[in-house]
Order: sequence, then C-alpha cells, then structure tokens
Amino acid sequence: MICTRCEGTGFLNNHLGPANLLTSEGVPEMDAEQLRQWTICNPSDFQVCDCCGSGGEWYDQPGEHYNTDDPQGPSGPYAYNGGLCECH
Repeated sequence: MICTRCEGTGFLNNHLGPANLLTSEGVPEMDAEQLRQWTICNPSDFQVCDCCGSGGEWYDQPGEHYNTDDPQGPSGPYAYNGGLCECH
C-alpha cells in the first residue's frame, strides 16, 4: 500500500527538499539513504514521513505500508493507531 501522506516518496514537505528531488515521472532521483543524508546536512522541515516511518527512519520501504518489517496489526509499528497506518 502506497503512503498517501507522503504520496509514496517517503518524505514530507518535498518542496523544501533538494531541487532534484523528483524526476519528471514523480519518483525520487536520489535513493532513500542519499535523501536521508541530505536532510542531516540541510536542516529544514523536509523530513522522513511520520506515517510510513517515525520521522527519522522508515518502518520498512520508504513510502509504503504493510511490508515485512511493518506489518498491519497489533504487533506492528502501527499498534498505536489500532494496527493501521495513519493514512489508511
């Protein structure tokens, strides 16, 4: 399931990110780790999505929900929200 809060990019406030954040097809030009490092070197409100992640790291795949490391339900990272991601 694609995260609708970050539109599948894995980040919030994309307009504050690097100028080459998205390609013309709307996909990130840098990989997730490069983007995370960019956020460390360029503090702003551009951040890891707090729906598919914790605001600092992703639960599994950036911009996606309910994969191996972020299962739906009471034992997953979304337990605080009844087992569902915030944008479900």
